Amino acid sequence: QVQLVESGGGLVRAGDSLRLSCAASGSIFSSNVMGWYRQAPGKQRELVAAISSGGTNYVDSVKGRFTISRDNAKNTVYLQMNNLKPEDTAVYYCNLHFIGRSFWGQGTQVTVSS
Repeated sequence: QVQLVESGGGLVRAGDSLRLSCAASGSIFSSNVMGWYRQAPGKQRELVAAISSGGTNYVDSVKGRFTISRDNAKNTVYLQMNNLKPEDTAVYYCNLHFIGRSFWGQGTQVTVSS
């Protein structure tokens, strides 16, 4: 079994920063993709950023503001979010994907006030 535990969400003001963390445990295939998704009320879940051995990718709306990174020794992925905007408000979910299997964290709320 694979478990993902997220932390780091909260309530901040526009322009502030937050860092999300997601620690994975269990039977994890070494070649994997870790990412962050988010879902705002009334909207579909969207990919925010992902990281693999091949590099990183971001949704256009966060490019230049968010940075995804990982510590392979700790099976942990981070999302550094700078210059947060009210439209970044959502529940953020960590995702781990390998050999056709996908695992999700429980989600962490990020709320950005204007």
